[in-house]
Amino acid sequence: MTGFRLTTLLAVSASALTLAACGSAEVASPGEGVFPPGGGGGGGTPPPAPGTPAADCPTGFANVGLVAGGTLRACQLPLQINGALTVPLRAGTIYAISGRTSVGTDMGVDPASPIPGSTQGILTIEAGVRIFASGGSDYLLVNRGSQLFAEGTATTPIVFTSRQNVEGTTTLDSQGQWGGIVLAGRAPQANCANNGVVLTAPVTCTGTVEGTSAFYGGNTAADNSGRLRYVQIKFSGFEISTGNELQGLTMAGVGSGTTIDHIQVYNSSDDGIEIFGGTVNLRHIVINGADDDGLDTDTGWRGGAQFGIVTQRAPGSTSRSAGFEFSAAPTSVAYAARYLSQPKIANWTLVGRNTTSTAHTIAHMDTGTDPTIINSVFTNVAGSAAACLDIDGDAITSAPTFNSVFMSCGTSYRSGNAATSAVLFTAGANNTAAGTSTLAAPAAGTTLTNQVLTFINGANESAVTPTAPTYAFFQTTTYIGAVQNAADTWWQGWTCGLTAGATC
Repeated sequence: MTGFRLTTLLAVSASALTLAACGSAEVASPGEGVFPPGGGGGGGTPPPAPGTPAADCPTGFANVGLVAGGTLRACQLPLQINGALTVPLRAGTIYAISGRTSVGTDMGVDPASPIPGSTQGILTIEAGVRIFASGGSDYLLVNRGSQLFAEGTATTPIVFTSRQNVEGTTTLDSQGQWGGIVLAGRAPQANCANNGVVLTAPVTCTGTVEGTSAFYGGNTAADNSGRLRYVQIKFSGFEISTGNELQGLTMAGVGSGTTIDHIQVYNSSDDGIEIFGGTVNLRHIVINGADDDGLDTDTGWRGGAQFGIVTQRAPGSTSRSAGFEFSAAPTSVAYAARYLSQPKIANWTLVGRNTTSTAHTIAHMDTGTDPTIINSVFTNVAGSAAACLDIDGDAITSAPTFNSVFMSCGTSYRSGNAATSAVLFTAGANNTAAGTSTLAAPAAGTTLTNQVLTFINGANESAVTPTAPTYAFFQTTTYIGAVQNAADTWWQGWTCGLTAGATC
């Protein structure tokens, strides 16, 4: 299947300036070089006709020419954003990032005592805006102490994508065409390898974000890196070096004051979303076509994620990639015991890879992690060799908790850790280890990246009694899995690749 040119978005959001003002007012900026929000440099010039590029760029953006067959004006964000900058929705306009585009500079561990000379940035992106990048070294970084306000709507999501996608040359297999989005915050994390902090003080750890030289971590659990709502991140992820990759969305030391809601990551060449430490919570997440893991957590994440869908592509390798990959990845096992990862998961539906490799699993638990998973469904393509669950008994530091989890795979537990996995999974309540899924999952041989699926539970899943959540962020539900019924359409409209006609 060949790619297609994205339709130019023309509708200007009447509330966008209000949203921008709210975002910018949330934290006072001590930085210099403030860019005016600027709705355009045209001085009242009427909008161009559909398919006609804008004549100019807003103040603060570089005019870098035309794209999409000459139908869109490309306006490039500054490499360094200090102070407040708004990316406005304008007819005939698309925005570009080139290289490492930084919001603010690293303000350090302590919000009360920022690094001398550091500056805060506040980037606000209006609903319906599209931003593209052209290569693996192009990514958006929000440094500690700065914020990103990217708030789309169900009908006008904000789209981050590749130049190839804008030009109409992407296919169902395209991936790794730009870096992605990185948020760095001051919340606690468990990797002190880069600043020599002793093991008895994990909450003051500072580490370096994978794929970048940016620092993250601190002791501010409620740290606020901004708000992301109704955002697509497509064709991203890039391997800087072996084991050092950019994802679709990377969150490192991000605090619970941050809002992450209605986010889709499509065709990342590595993980869809990777979380390094922090206390950030997530809701309404769609990850389809990640080449590695869907949701990957490391270095002491202690937050929650509710309502999520993962569909995986056919594997390109025999690595142990999974829908969930939970670990702490600390520098020592002793350190992990002092600051475990504690992922809290509710109402997710994971559809695993179509593969002949027994190395793949839908959910994998590893070093230094103590997850709680409730009200979720792990299923697989018919005929796939991937197992539903793998708990590494030699590496796990504490016993995971599973309640009201329905598994339906050809193999319930991955070979080698099957005994340990079975004991820990069946210790919970209302769990089904080897059920028969009645979800409308794709047949063997299909590619999951752009597969129309029905995520509504059938009779077998619906028979599972849901567990009442104990985590304050979670909403109480009367069902398991990501979607309640046909009227529950939270995942439709703002996503691509999961419904008929919504090609990415």
